[in-house]
Formats: sequence, C-alpha cells, structure tokens
Amino acid sequence: MPKTGDLRLPDPSRWKALAFISLAQLMVVLDATIVNIALPHAQPALGISDANKQWVITAYALAFGGLLLFGGRIADLWGRKRTFVVGLIGFALASALGGAAQNQGMLFGSRALQGVFGALLAPAALSLLAVMFTDTRERAKAFGIYGAIAGGGGAVGLILGGFLTQALNWRWTFFVNIPFAVLAAAGAYFVIREPAGSRNRSSLDIPGVVLSALGLVSLVYGFTRAESAGWSDGLTIGSFVASAVLLLAFVVTEARTGAPLLPLRVLLDRNRGGVYLSLGMAVIAMFGLFLFLTYYLQIVKGYSPIRTGFAFLPMIAGMITGSTQIGARLMTRVPARALMGPGFLVAAVGMLLLTRLEVGSSYTGVVLPAQLLLGLGMGTAFMPAMSLATHGVEPRDSGVASAMVNTSQQVGGAIGTALLNTVAASAATAYATSHAALGAADPEVLKLQSMVHGFTAAIWWAVGILVLASAIAVTFVNAGRPMASTTARTSGPGGAEGAEGTEDEVRIPVVAH
Repeated sequence: MPKTGDLRLPDPSRWKALAFISLAQLMVVLDATIVNIALPHAQPALGISDANKQWVITAYALAFGGLLLFGGRIADLWGRKRTFVVGLIGFALASALGGAAQNQGMLFGSRALQGVFGALLAPAALSLLAVMFTDTRERAKAFGIYGAIAGGGGAVGLILGGFLTQALNWRWTFFVNIPFAVLAAAGAYFVIREPAGSRNRSSLDIPGVVLSALGLVSLVYGFTRAESAGWSDGLTIGSFVASAVLLLAFVVTEARTGAPLLPLRVLLDRNRGGVYLSLGMAVIAMFGLFLFLTYYLQIVKGYSPIRTGFAFLPMIAGMITGSTQIGARLMTRVPARALMGPGFLVAAVGMLLLTRLEVGSSYTGVVLPAQLLLGLGMGTAFMPAMSLATHGVEPRDSGVASAMVNTSQQVGGAIGTALLNTVAASAATAYATSHAALGAADPEVLKLQSMVHGFTAAIWWAVGILVLASAIAVTFVNAGRPMASTTARTSGPGGAEGAEGTEDEVRIPVVAH
C-alpha cells in the first residue's frame, strides 16, 4: 500500500480514466431519453397498452432514483472502481435483456434492472473524479468535460434514438448500450487506480437504505402517477404522504446512527445544499423542455425522429461551449455562484424565447436561438455545480455526496415531467374548449394551436423555476469563496479558509492531493 505522501502525486492515468468515466456517464444520461423515441415502435411490437406504456420510463426512474443513495454508499464501502465496473457489466446485461424482450414484462423488468445498476455506477463515476482530480485547474477541466456530458447527454440520446429507431429498429436503443458498457468497464478495470486510504470502512446502514429507497420511490412514483391520474388521485396523495413520513424517519435515523447512509454533514453544508437544490430546480425546467420540444418538432412541425434529434444539436453545442470554455476557464477565478446564478438566468432567457412559440414559428427564428442560450447557460452553471457538489467532502463520503447530485437530478426530472405536463395539458384543454365555443373553423388546426398554447403555458413555469434556481445559487452557493482558494486552504488553520470553512474542507487536499 502506498504511503500517504505518495498520494500527493497526481495519478498519471487520470486523463485516460476520465475518458472511460465520461463514456459511462454518457451511456447513463442518454438512456433517460433514447427510449422515449423508441417507445412508439416498441409499444405495438410487444402489445403494451396505453395505460402501461409509462412503466417503460417509470420502472427505470423508480429503481434509479430510489437506490442512488444506496449505490453511493456502496461505492464508499466497497470501492469506487469495483462498484463502477460491476455497475457497467450489470447495465450491459440488463440492456441485452431489454433488447431481446418478448413481452412487456421482460421490457419493464429490464428497465428496472438498468435503473438498479445505473444507481451503482453513476455515483461511483462522479466520486472517482472527485478523488482523482484534486488540483484546482485540472479539476476544473475534468468537471467541465463531465458537466458537458451530463447536460448534453439527453439530447445525444434523442439523436441516437431517432437514428437507431429509423435506420434499424427499436431494439437497438437497448443493444447500443452493450459496446458502451463493455468498453468503459474494460478501460476502467485496467486504467483506474483509486487513491489508497479513501474507502469508508464503516458498516452499512440498513435502516437508512430501506427508508431512503422507499421514501424516494414513493416520491418519484407520486409525481409520475400525478401525470397520468391527476393530483387529486388517492394513490397520488398517498404516495406523497408516505414519502414525507419515510424521508422524515430517514433524517431522524441518520441523525442518531453512528454510521449513517447519508451523513447529515454532507447534506447540511451551505454550499452543497444550495447546489443540490438549485440543480434539482434547473433539471425540473430542462426535462419539461426536452419533452415539449420533441412533441412540437415531430407533431406540429412534422419532423422525422432523426431530424428531431439533430434539431437539438445547437443545445449540445451551447452546453459544451458553456461548460468547457466559460465554466472551466472561470471556475478558478470567480466564486461558483458567479457562474451558476448568471448561467441559470441566461438559460431562463432562452426559455423565455420559447414562450413565443406558435404553430407557424420558424426553427431558426425561435427554437435555434433559444437552444443556444439554454445550452450556454446550463453548461456554464452545471460545470461548477458538479465540481462543488463533491468539493470539500471527506474522501470516505464522496460516493454518497455524488449520489446526492444524481438524486437531485433524477427527482427533479420526475417532478418536471409530471408538473409541466400537467400544466400543459390543463392549458391546452382550456384553450380548445374556449375556442371551440367561439366556433373554430378547422378542428385539426385548433388541436395544434391548443397543444402549442399548452406548451407555452408550461414553459412560462419553467422560466420562473430557472429564475428561482438562479436566486438559490446566488444566495446559498459558495458564499464569497472562489474555487481557487482550495490551495490556500491546505496551508493549515491560519490559511484563507475564512469563517465559513469546515474541517472537512481543510482535510481533503491533505489526504488526496
């Protein structure tokens, strides 16, 4: 075992490791959207009813969102590299099962298994970056790349899903994960060298695992059911009540146990709490946007699946630019809140442009500039958010801190899809009813106008949510401390830590730098 002093030397294979970690992250993120385009083709092939089709999406979301904290702690206890590789292999096998599905039960089961193994590998991937990249400037570059992939992966999924579904068939939206996973697992096994002394040797908090999993599953299920059954549905309300009780019991348990699944010091830190909350709010807005723009381009404008996917390219370009050229360059010079706050506001301006959508709107006049602003803003904000979420955490807690990033995104996605879809549906129905009463001439035109009116009504909500995310970031995140001050804090108690510093933040560079 290397001495502690050896850990100060940077891992020579860290940049190769980043490539394989990024590949795995891309696979997990694009899998959240790639199946959406394939679903209309898989549904008749497997005889899935309209009432049950939501389970293709929901089964993945429930397993992934419910088990993320467990996966993060497993990475801390069992080792991040080992958890990462096992998660990748399991994800590949689950994807093979989904591609070979002969009935709806096999497909739903494979999606749930994908969620289980995704919950292992996603937090392990982010926590590996946290412990391997400790130099401030290198960390900025690494998280810039990771943030761009995390932000733009969903749009890549739409492009790839459209191409595979149209050129081959829907089963390839599952099979495509296998080469991704095998390549990433092989690369990780031979390249990644996890820093010694960063593993958590405490026991697993079983009550915490059960309470957090059931609480998060109830929360995600409540929002997904609200989308189809309504907010006043008895089971919807019951899911929210059960979630509140279970998560409250979880917090009480974590405060009392000696080896908690989620140490409250990770969650209650002002910076990290602000990151988790603002990131979750931003994802609420973004998930609704993906859904509305996909429907707008395909149903209203008549785009093919492939053309729809490529129509999202400007957003990907904006995210990559914002993350690697703006966020990564400025993160070491200004406080994270000075990137996250304006970033979310720029995204809100892009979202504001989309409130002008009409049936006859041109892609280049409205959708293109809106996507560029959204991409730039979200890329700039995501990059420091990803880095700050694990910054200052003891190495033994980096897995569970990383899991909280994914949890905020997953729960935010479920909330965004349900909330904004419900707003859009209500507004569209009201518009159709009022204009039909006025004697609309063409029912088909009225149907499209109602749909677009519903989209714009929901997008107004998304604008407000992004403004709120910006306000949270400016208020709570990185209060007055640039990320560049990391090096100053290693000098000891008399360094530049400031009154708001914590013992954890001083400790991490000594162990893993």
